Amino acid sequence: MRYTAAEVIQYVREEDVKFIRLAFCDVFGRQKNLAILPDELERAFSFGIPFDASAIPGFGGEVRSDLILHPDPATLSSLPWHPENGRVVRMFCSITHPDGTPFAGDCRALLARAVEDAKRAGVSFAFGAEMEFYLFKTDEDGEPTKIPYDRAHYMDIAPDDKGEAVRREICLTLSQMGIQPECAHHEEGPGQNEIDFRYSDPLSAADNAITFRSVVKTIVARNGLAADFSPKPLPDEAGNGMHINFSVRAEDGQDKLPFAIAGIMDKARELTVFLNPIEESYRRLGSSKAPGYITWSSENRSQLIRIPAAPQEQYRAELRSPDPAANPYLAYALLIYAGLHGIENRLPLPKSADVNLYTADAETLRQYQRIPATLHEAEAAAKGSSFIKEHLPELILSAYCDR
Repeated sequence: MRYTAAEVIQYVREEDVKFIRLAFCDVFGRQKNLAILPDELERAFSFGIPFDASAIPGFGGEVRSDLILHPDPATLSSLPWHPENGRVVRMFCSITHPDGTPFAGDCRALLARAVEDAKRAGVSFAFGAEMEFYLFKTDEDGEPTKIPYDRAHYMDIAPDDKGEAVRREICLTLSQMGIQPECAHHEEGPGQNEIDFRYSDPLSAADNAITFRSVVKTIVARNGLAADFSPKPLPDEAGNGMHINFSVRAEDGQDKLPFAIAGIMDKARELTVFLNPIEESYRRLGSSKAPGYITWSSENRSQLIRIPAAPQEQYRAELRSPDPAANPYLAYALLIYAGLHGIENRLPLPKSADVNLYTADAETLRQYQRIPATLHEAEAAAKGSSFIKEHLPELILSAYCDR
């Protein structure tokens, strides 16, 4: 249900809500929040709530450090792991300067603008993420170890799959929050799990991805375990991916997905640092079903982009390079702009790479352009890109490329 400000105020009064968390993300997609009490809610909707941004990564220093949070009532959600007596709710926020001008580091607002730009171009995008994470045991002090919770393999069942009950609790919690998981299963690595989301509009999809990470960590901790979303938690095991399924719907009814795929492939090197933003990301790429080349194919999991086998109403593409360290707001915004680049220029889709790129010989691989192999290479590709400079403010580009 999408609430208005008046409905949120009424809900808070009637449902014994004691704390309202105003949520936002830093430029790297790490969720932050500021909690207010119910008496402050009307002020939050009318004027916003100020906060000190100087200690938030990518938000600048101590000079002009005051920023304002403006809650979006449509994103109201109860946090069901808190007691019903003294309920806690959360809303995502937009961020402005005190004079009302938008803050350049507000990645959620950046995605909202991308959605509007796509709408003006006569197309709409939908996204759904496949999120992978490891479950590790904790030590006697409750600190995470690198000991996997189980030694199960891909789609194994209990009792080998010890994470089954934890995944069930995560999915039930998400459903209580209005987020609909599509499926859940054990992944290839020991203690590795995957939960997939039903596709939705870009803003909801990004909000859901951020919410998912916090729900997983909360539920897992309640079970005495630790959740690890890093790209390569164990050096000799499968890495964690955040595969992004996307579709395109055009007002004129034409199939624009091939053009969008071509646009994303054309800008893939320039996008990589925002999809794979840390050094560990590059230890994952190129192995264990993580792509190393800028290619596409149908039903082929060695590719950057594959077209899954699906009914016509679920016709979509899957981008396989992103990992959970990515900021979903930035990732989806840039994918929209890259897709629009392909659509507006009617870029032809390259020939499909219908081979297994993990076992192909060197001569075959030389036909294809590589994804950046290091963080430094990815940063350089973004820094020299006129496309990235057109769509990202300098504050965000600098945060990713001048570390």
